[in-house]
Amino acid sequence: QGQLLESGGGLVQAGGSLRVSCTASGSTFSNYAMGWFRQSPGKGREFVGAIAWNGDSAISADVVEGLFTISRDNAKNTVYLQMNSLKPEDTAVYLCAARLFTMQTRYQQYIYWGQGTQVTVSN
Repeated sequence: QGQLLESGGGLVQAGGSLRVSCTASGSTFSNYAMGWFRQSPGKGREFVGAIAWNGDSAISADVVEGLFTISRDNAKNTVYLQMNSLKPEDTAVYLCAARLFTMQTRYQQYIYWGQGTQVTVSN
């Protein structure tokens, strides 16, 4: 059983930074790879990045220009998405997801999902 809760979204000006967090329930968090996805009108759900159980991370080439990074703190059952140089195109609901061990880019490969946190980037 898993339950995820995102936080840290908000309104930020273009060029600014924001860090969103995802906290997981349960005591087996360290066994899971965590993924970040985002949803926006007209774009659907797209992969942002992921981090494996061992801390290895990957960022989608589609968002790397925004200087996004992923980290995790297993002691806090939390994964972070640091977003720098944000653009209006980054406006979306950001969701975290979990699966065992290895990273995947397809949302269908993730079992547990949070409800998302809204990130809005203004000009």
